[in-house]
Amino acid sequence: MDLDTLLSFKWSVMAPEFIILGVATLLSVIDLFMNKETSRKPLAWLAGAGVLGALAAIFMQLDTEVTSILYDTYRLDSFSKAFKILLLLGTLLVLVLASNYKKEDIEENRGEFYYLLLSALLGAMMMASSADLITLFVGLELLSLSSYIMAGLERRNKRSNESAFKYVVSGGIATAITLFGMSYVFGLTGETNLFLIAQNMQDPELLKHGFLLMFAFLITFAGLTFKIAAAPLHMWAPDVYEGAPVPVTAFLSVVSKTAGFVILLRFIIITFIAAPGIDSESLLLEVQPYVMILAAATMIIGNVTALRQRNIKRMFAYSSIAQAGYILVPFVSNSSLLFELIWFYLLAYLFMNIGAFTIIQVLTAQEKSNDISIFRGLFKRSPWLAVPMTFFLLSLAGIPITAGFVGKFGIFMGALGLEPAHYWLAAVMMATTLVSYVYYFNVIAVMFFRDDEGTKVSVPSGMAAVLAFCAVSTVVLGVMPDLALDFFYGNFDINEFFMNIEAVDTHTHDH
Repeated sequence: MDLDTLLSFKWSVMAPEFIILGVATLLSVIDLFMNKETSRKPLAWLAGAGVLGALAAIFMQLDTEVTSILYDTYRLDSFSKAFKILLLLGTLLVLVLASNYKKEDIEENRGEFYYLLLSALLGAMMMASSADLITLFVGLELLSLSSYIMAGLERRNKRSNESAFKYVVSGGIATAITLFGMSYVFGLTGETNLFLIAQNMQDPELLKHGFLLMFAFLITFAGLTFKIAAAPLHMWAPDVYEGAPVPVTAFLSVVSKTAGFVILLRFIIITFIAAPGIDSESLLLEVQPYVMILAAATMIIGNVTALRQRNIKRMFAYSSIAQAGYILVPFVSNSSLLFELIWFYLLAYLFMNIGAFTIIQVLTAQEKSNDISIFRGLFKRSPWLAVPMTFFLLSLAGIPITAGFVGKFGIFMGALGLEPAHYWLAAVMMATTLVSYVYYFNVIAVMFFRDDEGTKVSVPSGMAAVLAFCAVSTVVLGVMPDLALDFFYGNFDINEFFMNIEAVDTHTHDH
């Protein structure tokens, strides 16, 4: 490919990625020349400015039509813009948590934390903006490798070391499984571009290989569920969440999970939408029972195991596993509302989870413990912390007037609204949600009805701002979900997700 062809692509659409890449590189260089004793707080501000710049670039791109660079190895469409807004917003809030995180051990490594965080974010953004197996996988690995290091940043903390080790080992196995599945897809179709794979899936020759296609789907899907912490690859989550620093736990539970759903949607929906199954029926219809069992198992395992947890970070890990189970339900029903249901739920989940982790970070730092007892008498000590925490827990449980309720209700109705309706899956969702009330309400009871002579809790101003923002967003989205949904429908045309513009582009380049 000559230079003229390369320059003919519209590279300006990659502005958000270029900003994040530039800032991450700048941070690593500045950190290199800073004294060991110098505060790394300015790096957090610079990283935050970079994320804000990338967010601004995406908002300026909202009217840009579908653009493809190098045969969809980079692709800007409504899907990528919608989900990159979530990834950037989540990272911005995590940065505020990180800049206020006080642990002697991490103080030494504070500088690299910020550019590792931005590298992970860059990987997640590449996953959202790619329709090619190679760049999808490179994005996935950039996110994963940065996450492994961030999980083990507290080097003198044995729990942190253990969590990083378990994360690397289980992540490596999941990556191998994913690659194994992708290699089958490539072997059967001879393409890495998702749209060309989808076209080749309709080849009559492939009808003979329905079993291999099914095998490729199951293996790849299983490998990718690692990122969202769904059964059967969920066991890393509790250990990693417990051992990692709180801002990293918040990042993994929100941004990394969102990226996992992004790659699932991109890869599974485009690639297999027209694929034949074993009985020459649609493959996505044939694998529904498998996805259904995974979703149900994830909801049951997450919620039931969370009942026994005394460690608040482990409890939130199992809660996070359960939430992944809820978000898998739309994959089963494959409804036309698939994208907006998942996008809205992830938006609501972003606010309620980062809000809750903000309070967990404040309390664990003060009490030097991760036990649920750190919440004792919080309402009397610091009502300004207890009330928002109550809203976040109610939202996670799915109680009306919170964003979590609207998200759950949409998914629940989506499971019932199609023919055939998935009644038993909706029933599992309902039953496990009821189970979750026990452990969420237990924390609320500890805050309001247990007495404690503990000291008042002071909250740094940056974290107070995050707390207020998340609490207000959780309630506003619960009362007026139209605000988010109108924004979604007004700016994003999900039909672009399925548009293969490369055919048109290639034709123009040839001439």
